[in-house]
Amino acid sequence: MTLLDRWANDAKARGISRQTIDSYRYNLKYFENFLGKSIDKADKIEIRDYVDAQRKEGLTTKTIRGRLNALSSFYEFLIFEGLRVDNPVCAIRSRYINQYKTASEEHTHKLISIKEAANLVMCSFDPRDQAMLVLLLKTGVRRSELLNMDVSDIDFSTGSIRLKPTAKRSNLVVFFDDEAARFLQRWLEVRQQRNPTNDALWISTWGKRVGHGSLNYMIRHVALRAGLHDEKSELMEEHFSAHCTRHWFTTHLRRAGMPREFIQELRGDVRKEAIDIYDHIDKEELRKSYLAHVPRLGV
Repeated sequence: MTLLDRWANDAKARGISRQTIDSYRYNLKYFENFLGKSIDKADKIEIRDYVDAQRKEGLTTKTIRGRLNALSSFYEFLIFEGLRVDNPVCAIRSRYINQYKTASEEHTHKLISIKEAANLVMCSFDPRDQAMLVLLLKTGVRRSELLNMDVSDIDFSTGSIRLKPTAKRSNLVVFFDDEAARFLQRWLEVRQQRNPTNDALWISTWGKRVGHGSLNYMIRHVALRAGLHDEKSELMEEHFSAHCTRHWFTTHLRRAGMPREFIQELRGDVRKEAIDIYDHIDKEELRKSYLAHVPRLGV
């Protein structure tokens, strides 16, 4: 078993998600190709050269930081196993990353209007994709939370969906309104015609669960069709992704007057203030507030 395999097994035992492990493994192999040797012996000078090479390629500080996070995770594993005494990433991160941010990186995620969101949904011609977009907008769930949904998680009688547990989410129940219910029911009728062999809510033409790549591709191309995504722009605010729907959900609920603590609960955020420990939000109260404040797309 290679050191990368041992690291991956250790990461899994620590509860790190499969998606993160796969992403980190890819970045570790990328660095190994850059070095031309095993990465377990790399020093801080070689890592500095790696950072410099990435800057010359035009990569943002955020991207480089993410790649260094993968390296740092690997070196921390080596230290734990007694195979190394230091983590060379720490010095590089402190000197070349934390202090470095260009003006072009002072950006934010794209926020669209309610009218633009409605147009986005209608620019898709697939019942499944329309239902996925509406649920992203109406629930604010993350990509992985959406893709892990099963048909059995949906309760039309209460207009709610039970999510799979994750490290990032505190509240596992999200709600949907009659608009979302209509798109969901239409998709379920189409889904049944595909003779699915599993309970996955979102399936391909061949009956397999939809993955992150397919979702990202769909959103990007529908957003292009709707005039909401500019692939040639280097500015984040000119790009539209699944995460933008989470910003849309949060911002428009706040603008509609929903209490901040209710928004946090629906997003699944951990409420950290002292008063939050004693403030228990009733599910029915939360559902009624959601229905009163969630934007209607009119589609």
